[in-house]
Amino acid sequence: MLPCVKDREKMDDIDAMFTHLLGEMDHLSQSLKTEGDSPEADSAAQTEKTFSIGFNDLNESLNELEDNDLDALMADLESKSAAQEPLTSEPNIGGTNDQTAPPATTQKHEPATALPPPPGTDVSCGDMQTREPQTKAEKIKLALEKLKEAKMRKLIVKVLMSDGSSKTLMVDERQSVREVLDKLFEKTHCDCSTVWSLCETNPELLIERTFEDHEYLVEPLSTWTRHSENKIYFLPRPQKYVMFTDPQIFYMWKKDKAALSAINQQAKDILVKENFGGSTLIVPDLEGTLYLKEDGKKVWKPRYFVLRASGIYYVPKGKTKSSTDLACFVHFEKINIYMTKNYKQKYRAPTNFCFMLKHPCIQKDSPYIKLLCCDDEKTLVLWVNSIRIAKYGTALYKNYQAAMKRASPTKTLQSAAHKEKSSGHTPQPGLSAPKTANHTEDYEYEPPPDFIPPPPPERTSL
Repeated sequence: MLPCVKDREKMDDIDAMFTHLLGEMDHLSQSLKTEGDSPEADSAAQTEKTFSIGFNDLNESLNELEDNDLDALMADLESKSAAQEPLTSEPNIGGTNDQTAPPATTQKHEPATALPPPPGTDVSCGDMQTREPQTKAEKIKLALEKLKEAKMRKLIVKVLMSDGSSKTLMVDERQSVREVLDKLFEKTHCDCSTVWSLCETNPELLIERTFEDHEYLVEPLSTWTRHSENKIYFLPRPQKYVMFTDPQIFYMWKKDKAALSAINQQAKDILVKENFGGSTLIVPDLEGTLYLKEDGKKVWKPRYFVLRASGIYYVPKGKTKSSTDLACFVHFEKINIYMTKNYKQKYRAPTNFCFMLKHPCIQKDSPYIKLLCCDDEKTLVLWVNSIRIAKYGTALYKNYQAAMKRASPTKTLQSAAHKEKSSGHTPQPGLSAPKTANHTEDYEYEPPPDFIPPPPPERTSL
């Protein structure tokens, strides 16, 4: 009878584990839904969200586009429509294709000898498609029709600046953050420094994340919930590529301050080449005590964490630091890392130097969010950027190389401008990013900006 009892207990354990797993999956799915939205409203919201970010509706966002951007959008939509037309009309040559037929309000055909409508009369969408739209209102009306037919996701995005002004951009799913930054460089005439970044802010969670240059911007923006108060900012972030400008901070972190300060540029270049330039990326061998927030409580307990290429691990109570005793805390595949703001007050954290790990679809407080707190800003910089190295790998290094290449012509122009200034000439004013420092203590903690930042003193609009 003893084997039967053991088998029954084993099956009970499996059933309990399976039931718990189903409950966890259901809890997660519920946390990702927006409360109070009907399926019809969700469908409409998803359709509208596909078109604009940071605006009340699509029509408002199209009106914010500059004329040349609106013309470029129209040309792109027209080219896609022309490319699809032979495929859809070929099976029905000489007949009517139901799939490509215009709406009922545009199916009226005028006689061949009909005169054009007099000025001031309404022009249907079908008539506008047979002639070139002239006014911005006509272009917007036609763009609305074309966008609804387009198979490729496009977003009209409002990007906020540090002085409170904004720029409106058209972004499609093929464009990376690097390409969007290049477009912003052209619009703002800034110095194209490597530290310029696109950042998303979530005022409900009080968090900020800097988009990586290789990401496709439409993808993370599509995870924003309906009625989201999230914003996108174009800001300088000196820590963006600190792992390449000061690699000793991450690969020699056990050394004392004096040893780190003695590292020259040649030694830094060797560190970058050894850890990023080989066939395999080397992740910083980072470990130490961080404070973990317990689920559902404003209680933080110290745990010993270890960074690995696949994720973050911790030492359970009563266990040693050996690899066999480590327990997985989180894997990097489906999570992003976020900086937090004022969590000492919000969650009673030991310090304000906290960071968050969560799935990008989670846009409000959830038990599936992981919160960690560091003792000081040096530790925060070390952990946050080491996690970025482990998660993104060599893509981060390629981003840095592309950013340096983009900034090189600007540096040449700045050098020439400096010479002109020295000789008594005044260069053309423009945006410039703050200079980056060379030591750990110089990288001050950067909380997310106020979500409606006041204009800084003595700064002009972009």
